[in-house]
Amino acid sequence: MSVIAFAVGNIPLIKANDDIARILCEKSELKRHDIVVISSTIVSKSEGRIIPLGTVKSTEMAKTIADKNKNDPRFVQAVLDESEEVLLESPFLLVRTKTGSICVNAGIDHSNVEGSDNILLLPEDPDASALKIKDSIFKYTGKKVSVVITDTNGRAFRMGQTGAAIGIAGIRATRDWRGTEDLFGRVLEVKNEAVVDEIAGFANILMGEGNGGTPIVIIHGLNLYHESCGIKELYRPEDEDVIRRVLINKKYEK
Repeated sequence: MSVIAFAVGNIPLIKANDDIARILCEKSELKRHDIVVISSTIVSKSEGRIIPLGTVKSTEMAKTIADKNKNDPRFVQAVLDESEEVLLESPFLLVRTKTGSICVNAGIDHSNVEGSDNILLLPEDPDASALKIKDSIFKYTGKKVSVVITDTNGRAFRMGQTGAAIGIAGIRATRDWRGTEDLFGRVLEVKNEAVVDEIAGFANILMGEGNGGTPIVIIHGLNLYHESCGIKELYRPEDEDVIRRVLINKKYEK
């Protein structure tokens, strides 16, 4: 297998209502079944998900959590507003977002956002965002591609952050090897590969985390196209999530 991955250059600063698919198609030559990896930052900007902290009204719960973490209570309130459940209040705010993803601060960010008082929320429905971009690319080019929207996440038990998929279209979230045989004929029982996270992590190397201005990566030669859409198969069911169970139990012990 030979795979080529590259960051798309000359992407302008994205504003509300910008057509990311059109911009991408103008800046690159897509091939059938390419994988298009897009930073959630520009998707959120195109969807108008920037809000000024000054518009956020803090509740007592937000003030209590902010005091524990030495954070702005308005920022904490914004996180709570985007969340279904708080799993950990301190030393950082770990939540389950309304779309089911478990992450720190509901993925809300200050970096690469215009205006010192502004924060950027994740796309409201990342799967729907990915599907819209995928369909628009087909409209402009006639090419069926996979789309992966990414965010930067930390990982339990390891230092550093990596790219993670938060919305997908035209690709399965996992590649299931269970039931196949290894080199010695043993049947695999637990090999379910999180391919979209692997793609997101690799693309993140090309995107960078600073001022590179390269929020879109195209991958040629890795054909994982599938007429499906949905990141939720990547989320571990609650009854199987041992770490989540421990966090919840510890919370109620207090």
